[in-house]
Amino acid sequence: MLPFKHVDGKDCGRITFYGLSTCVWCRKTRSLLDKLGVAYDYVYVDLLTGGEQERAMEQVRRWNPSESFPVLVFNDSSCVLGFDEEKIRTAVKL
Repeated sequence: MLPFKHVDGKDCGRITFYGLSTCVWCRKTRSLLDKLGVAYDYVYVDLLTGGEQERAMEQVRRWNPSESFPVLVFNDSSCVLGFDEEKIRTAVKL
């Protein structure tokens, strides 16, 4: 199990955020999620080590074979790659 951190907010389904701590687009994505006030789980893949980092990358590759960040997964059924405010707002249905 990956060490996700949880942010409390409105329940819009399960939202999982994979990002990098140094990525400006990841910061913008988290800022938008916070502004929208939705609950989500997140992990910064670059801060993981060893097996945890490889498990996180396996999940990222499942949704995004090019391995770019950020990756937002909604209810384990769809995702938004990169910072796309319109797609994120649509995915959380706000």
